[in-house]
Amino acid sequence: MKKGYLSQYFEGVAAKKLSPVEANILVSHQHEFNGVEGSRKILGVPSGKTKYNANCIYFTDFDDEPLVESGELTWYDARQKAREERNVQRTEYRLYFSDNTVIQSANAGDILIIAKKKDNDELLLIISESDTTISSQLLWLFGFTNMEHPGFSVREELETEQDRIIFASRVILENIGIDIQITDETYLEKMLNKFNGNFPSTKEFSKYARETLGDIDFTVDHDNILMSCYEREEILFRTLEKYIVGEQLKKGIMEVDDFIQFSLSVQNRRKSRVGFALENQIEYILQMNNIRYTRSAETENKAKPDFLFPGINEYKDMGFLPIKLTMLGVKSTCKDRWRQVLTEANRITNKHLLTLESAISQNQTMEMQQHNLQLVVPKKLHFTFNLEQQKWLFTFEQFVSLIKERQGK
Repeated sequence: MKKGYLSQYFEGVAAKKLSPVEANILVSHQHEFNGVEGSRKILGVPSGKTKYNANCIYFTDFDDEPLVESGELTWYDARQKAREERNVQRTEYRLYFSDNTVIQSANAGDILIIAKKKDNDELLLIISESDTTISSQLLWLFGFTNMEHPGFSVREELETEQDRIIFASRVILENIGIDIQITDETYLEKMLNKFNGNFPSTKEFSKYARETLGDIDFTVDHDNILMSCYEREEILFRTLEKYIVGEQLKKGIMEVDDFIQFSLSVQNRRKSRVGFALENQIEYILQMNNIRYTRSAETENKAKPDFLFPGINEYKDMGFLPIKLTMLGVKSTCKDRWRQVLTEANRITNKHLLTLESAISQNQTMEMQQHNLQLVVPKKLHFTFNLEQQKWLFTFEQFVSLIKERQGK
């Protein structure tokens, strides 16, 4: 096992694309997966019926949270008894599953992934809706390309360069419930002293994260600088969060309602901070490059685009040429929410959206193009997209250059 690779969390993974027949079987009374022969590589040769607890998840781009339910899978050889009693030289491996709402959500074309977790007998069963960003991300994460053939594709060991856990893969792993510890304890005492043991404002914390990177020239290499600032802030926040939340939990057992409320507050703080952190780091880079902008200015129908260039005054001036106006939406993750940007700043036909979402499906990016939305993605995440998508994507460097050109800089 190599630390920092998928093998740290999984012994192996199998994936397949569900055919119409298989999808019907999954929601009928025949609760068995087909084409499981290759699964011996990760589940082994069963002796009798081997039962696994399973964490079952159904993903779609249209829901903010996945459908999650516990289940049970049984791995066995249906011909074992005949082989032992009548010397029938045949094997017929089957994977039986208990019924639940995740299984019932399956449809033809969906991606089915079964992963065996490291150091326990628990399986992760994931079904993701077909042709979605989440299905594209999962296939990229586990290194699967051809899903058109019948039967499971199986990968063991998971220690190739593809399996190295980087920013893009860490985000996807956390989406499927794998806790990736990203902390740096060397900064903890300094942060506790600086912020008096509390969470500072997002703007203050973004500034502190930048300062820990030392002397940086913010006028060049904008893609790497943006990712460096954002990733450093993420690591430092998780470090501070781990300590503060841990100290609060040490105070004693909470009532159920109090614990639920506490858990929600932790999740909401993390989600809201992510978006503001990305915007804060973008804003500082814009300032260091003397780029004019207005942040969160109100346009039509009370819409508030994240960044408007050169500013709200020019936008409201009907004599100012629309071709010199630019809008940048910022979303750390897109899912189906990218469409929200289309209704912001009606004077601007061709809009821009910056995201840290990796491996967005081709269906989604084609639809963005049809709606005149240009996706801006930091350069280090481009390799998660296919080659055709990469030709179309903007880097952050390209976006900054575009704005400088429009502002005559």
